[in-house]
Amino acid sequence: MTSTSLLYIILAIIIIDFIIDKILDGLNAKHFNDHLPDELKDVYDPEEYKKSQHYKATNYKFGLLSSTFSLILTVGFILLDGFEIVDNLARTLTDNDIFVALIFFGIIMLASSIITIPFSYYKTFVIEEAFGFNKTTKKTFFLDKIKGWLMSAVLGGGILALIIWFYKSTGNYFWLYAWGIVTVFTVFMNMFYSRLIVPLFNKQTPLEEGSLRNKISEYAESVGFHLNKIFVIDGSKRSTKANAYFSGFGSEKRVTLYDTLINDLDEDEIVSVLAHEVGHYKKKHIIFNLITSILLTGFTFYILSLFISNPLLSEALGVEKHSFHIALVAFGLLYSPISEITGLIMNWFSRKFEYQADDYAKNTFRAAPLITSLKKLSKNSLSNLTPHSSYVFVHYSHPTLLQRIKNLKK
Repeated sequence: MTSTSLLYIILAIIIIDFIIDKILDGLNAKHFNDHLPDELKDVYDPEEYKKSQHYKATNYKFGLLSSTFSLILTVGFILLDGFEIVDNLARTLTDNDIFVALIFFGIIMLASSIITIPFSYYKTFVIEEAFGFNKTTKKTFFLDKIKGWLMSAVLGGGILALIIWFYKSTGNYFWLYAWGIVTVFTVFMNMFYSRLIVPLFNKQTPLEEGSLRNKISEYAESVGFHLNKIFVIDGSKRSTKANAYFSGFGSEKRVTLYDTLINDLDEDEIVSVLAHEVGHYKKKHIIFNLITSILLTGFTFYILSLFISNPLLSEALGVEKHSFHIALVAFGLLYSPISEITGLIMNWFSRKFEYQADDYAKNTFRAAPLITSLKKLSKNSLSNLTPHSSYVFVHYSHPTLLQRIKNLKK
């Protein structure tokens, strides 16, 4: 195989992925105006349903525009030897391979982020604002961007530097060391993300004493779930949309409730949402996802080790001198179909786990408040209640609202 053939394969993967994605989006859009099933007719009144349809259509058109721009930018960058230009620029600043790679990815990621800021800004301050969701100030918006860049530079740059150092030091066995360091990082982040990362963006406060905390504690005790750390996060700082999540293990185990969730739901509904999250913990879903993620990472690094030294990878992107970082980009593009397949499998497991967590909440608490909470959350986020089945299969990590309600009513 020649480098030109490999380039054509890379371009074909990018374009075919775009086409499939747009076909799925189009199929999904055709169902925006479907009549609601009987089980969901109480979610929206006629005026609210029109608003949700308009919201879906607006996001569909915006997504079509932004993804087309991204496709043109990516293909154009490849065909115009953009990777070679950035690589040459990085090499004018240093001869050290690790620093060259860090500068290279720094330029690529920073430029990409800056170019897409107008789209992100429009999404936040025009679309989300128009439909009453946005609570983000312009100051918070740009501070979030800067914090994200700094985190990527420190964490991502540090891990990348270690991986390249392992590659240069250990040769073909680098993947084992790279897998090890990423595994340690993944476990650490699962343990301490809420304590170390979340406070950089949001304020977390312990749930105050009172009726809600008492109900949560009573439920937790009834199912043998030791829970001392219940936090409220100021989600309303950025959006009116609500959420809740479980994180950490052992002494770092905690439940985090968005303040918007507390405002939108009554106490029994909040406990039912918590019961669902406890179900994930009790059914070992969090451990399964963590272990699976680690195994998939190891598999990816192993496949990477088989191809990373092949000069064709760098040449396919227009860089004659073989470089780890250029080959890494080419490998990532070539590997994306496998990532899509593993993503489909993980989404299937995730939807299955959601049913199991719902069943746990139904059996240890009650189904009715979970059903009403799901309906309220869907209404308040103007969710699509009639998605196309193919779109659900590819993109949804959760069953549809209708599927979850039918399961809860069994």
